[in-house]
Amino acid sequence: MIYMGTAGDRGSGWLERGRRIAASPAAPAVAGALLGLAAITETIARDAGTRISVASLVGLSALALFTTVPLAFLGPAAAAVAICAANVLSVAAFQTLTVAGLIAQLIALYRLGRSGASGSEARRNEAPWDAPQFLAPALAVPFLVLALAYPRAGEEGVLVVLLASLAPAAALTGIARRARSEAQVHSQARQVIAGTQLEHTARGERARIARELHDVVAHHISMIAVQAETARLATPGMPAAGAQRLLQIGDTARAGLTEMRRLLGVLREDAQADLGGDRHPQPGLQQLNELLDEARDASGAAARLIVRGPPAALDPGVELAAYRIVQEALTNARRHAPGAAVDVELHYADDALRLRIRDNGPGPGDGVTGHGLTGMRERAAAAGGELRTGAARGGGFLIDALLPTKMEVAG
Repeated sequence: MIYMGTAGDRGSGWLERGRRIAASPAAPAVAGALLGLAAITETIARDAGTRISVASLVGLSALALFTTVPLAFLGPAAAAVAICAANVLSVAAFQTLTVAGLIAQLIALYRLGRSGASGSEARRNEAPWDAPQFLAPALAVPFLVLALAYPRAGEEGVLVVLLASLAPAAALTGIARRARSEAQVHSQARQVIAGTQLEHTARGERARIARELHDVVAHHISMIAVQAETARLATPGMPAAGAQRLLQIGDTARAGLTEMRRLLGVLREDAQADLGGDRHPQPGLQQLNELLDEARDASGAAARLIVRGPPAALDPGVELAAYRIVQEALTNARRHAPGAAVDVELHYADDALRLRIRDNGPGPGDGVTGHGLTGMRERAAAAGGELRTGAARGGGFLIDALLPTKMEVAG
């Protein structure tokens, strides 16, 4: 059993080596040269003992060369046509056919059928002209006719019949191999496209999760920290144990925010594109008053909502983007400008919603480059708009977003 396995592995190795040699770019040239030498040798050995003249022997030898050597110098189509013409002339005019010529014809037809595996390869091999798909089987037809009309039996007759039988098979085998290669290429391309789409979808989902975590969960954790600190400082006569507990609550909330920022950083590394995908129900501009009430209760600072222009029903995606931008802006104001008053202004125009959030705090600080501003810009970009941030006139920090939208007047 061990010997059989070793022999099988050795046979597979030789087969694989043979395939690599056949696929080598130099294989046609080597095959053409060897078959040309074999064709001349066979012609001389067959006709040397007969009463054929030297000129006839030279002519037959030259014709035998033409049935083989085009493999070495021409592309698949040109070689197949040249070898086919030489073999047909040799059989029809001189009733002779060499074994080397038969082998060269089969190789040429297979190579022609196989050469259409890729358009670029065909153009390289067939420049300046390309072989149509039907050419390989068409070149096998003359040998079927010759097999039926060939007047002699013997070795030449057997070779003609054998060539007529194998020529279509060689051409069709090459075509089948080409079709199989093309199918493999198309299958690989589909797999790559499917993998890219899956990866793109996963990155978009991670971006959505990161954005929702930052906008929703971080918002509430920030409120816990602010309320705990406010309660500890604003409640007169609080026992020391209670104040310590509130201090621990605030520290725990801030630690949770820090860990969440680390998590969001990991998610954003793999999520460069934001594909949306928000699920309903989602908050909109109708919930802004409740959001501002929460901000007032959490920070104790003033927060106003200013509406300019006639309110209109907006696209749900635009309303969600505006709500999340306001939510994040309020969270940033509590974190970086505690106690500062905040104005939220909505300006309804004909084709856009202008959103301005301004606080009267100390101005731009550490939050300018945080995940919060990144998330707001992503929100605005996803809605087809833009968002700018910076110092406000007269002091404080300003967030200015322009969200284009198609609006319908509310009834």
